[in-house]
Amino acid sequence: MDRRDVLRRRILQRIDRREVTRQDARGRPADVAYADQVTALATEDVPPTSHALPLKNVFRPDEIGPCLSQEKALSTAPEVEQGRFKVPRIMEEP
Repeated sequence: MDRRDVLRRRILQRIDRREVTRQDARGRPADVAYADQVTALATEDVPPTSHALPLKNVFRPDEIGPCLSQEKALSTAPEVEQGRFKVPRIMEEP
């Protein structure tokens, strides 16, 4: 397998060139064999797709419902300070 074959198969397999060195690709015969199998498939009559299964909208309509009181919302919080959830600081003050 020469350099051009490795690069061609890498494109077929969508392997990032920065991720895999040529030596790595030469040492992966199972991946190369799989790419050869995929290349050999008769796909002329198969329409291109972006997803194997159809996508559907999983959102539901918004519904107005009862709100939690502040006390009830904070009742399970590990820490509360001045009527608010207290969380660890992640940024320094300017």
